[in-house]
Amino acid sequence: MFVDQATITVRGGNGGNGMVAFRREKYVPKGGPAGGDGGAGGDVVLVVSADCRTLSNFRYQKLYVGENGQPGRSKNQHGAVGSHRRIAVPCGTLVYEGDKVFADLVTLGQELVVAKGGRGGRGNARFATAVNPAPHIVEKGEPGEERSLRLELKLVADVGLIGYPNAGKSTLLAALSSAKPKIGNYQFTTLAPQLGVVEGPDGESFVLADMPGLIEGAHQGTGLGHQFLRHISRAKLLVHVVDVADLTGDPYECLRNVQEELTLYDPALQDRVQLVVANKIDLASTETIEKFKEKLKKNVQVIAVSALLRQGLKPLVYTICNLLANVEPIQDMQETEEVLYSVRKEQDEPKLTVQNGVYVVESKRLHRLVRMTDFTHYENQVRFAVKLKRMGVEGRLRANGAKNGDTVRIGSFEFQLQ
Repeated sequence: MFVDQATITVRGGNGGNGMVAFRREKYVPKGGPAGGDGGAGGDVVLVVSADCRTLSNFRYQKLYVGENGQPGRSKNQHGAVGSHRRIAVPCGTLVYEGDKVFADLVTLGQELVVAKGGRGGRGNARFATAVNPAPHIVEKGEPGEERSLRLELKLVADVGLIGYPNAGKSTLLAALSSAKPKIGNYQFTTLAPQLGVVEGPDGESFVLADMPGLIEGAHQGTGLGHQFLRHISRAKLLVHVVDVADLTGDPYECLRNVQEELTLYDPALQDRVQLVVANKIDLASTETIEKFKEKLKKNVQVIAVSALLRQGLKPLVYTICNLLANVEPIQDMQETEEVLYSVRKEQDEPKLTVQNGVYVVESKRLHRLVRMTDFTHYENQVRFAVKLKRMGVEGRLRANGAKNGDTVRIGSFEFQLQ
């Protein structure tokens, strides 16, 4: 089944906890702190793979998690780093968080880290000072990043076959390549884009995509709607396949309606290089074909073919190869700079509210601090209080009327203000 949209949740592995330990060796009095650091958690990485054609792998599995880092050990031994979770995606995958595009994966082998693993907590050996040579201070591992992503596949094809249902697009694809699309005499025979590789006269080749039939109102979702139009934006060349033998309508009006739908969906598509293929000439009169050509603009190139009888295919392939040789790269296909972690550079100003007499502080940085603090040791509690004071949180609480003994909540952790 062809699947071109998916929603997944990715979560980096948690960092391993640091350890409180001291050297205990014979003939070594007053052994110093020797607690090792925890290992970093594994990242979640999207990898563009040639073996992946659709997003169907994401239909049933929605959660992807990196491996957790291992905790530190005694004798200053650091915990092992968690393995990265690598996820194969097809070429042409757009990555969204909300409505924002973070990356456009269009190159085989391209990788994108979508959820960073948490760093490992530091062991007590890291906190030894001249004033406190035997600290019991330790950090828990940082939790891995978690986010919900929307993946959208836009096929990367050189040429897109577009037109009304039953115009003969699938038959033309089968005649030009080794692809075997479903062919039938009814609307929407093709329910998903079909790809084929066409060899040119000089040994070059290009990827040809047969898009599902387009009908009036597709830009608003009618018929297959956006499921079809989404894939058109990547094609370097648009080939309009028109049934010139259609007795139920004017071939020129069919072509004009298709062009109008493309413009309404994306105005940039009207500037795309286009070629018109007058199909089914074996069933149409010469007069009908000539009238159709006369109605077109003079700068529009028309190739008359019969896909069923394989007439006029060589001139068509030759014309497509010449047009592709002079087409500029599509801007939509340019790699986008990875900006997924620019949010870390933004100011995280704590937000203070009062709920049922409890002072609630909202801050990602403070939530992370709470998660990484081991409150079972008194020295860690003192360190946590000092950090709150240095970050200005205690001052803001006092300024908003908080007094000693009042309850303060940060995430799921509650404590009394002292």
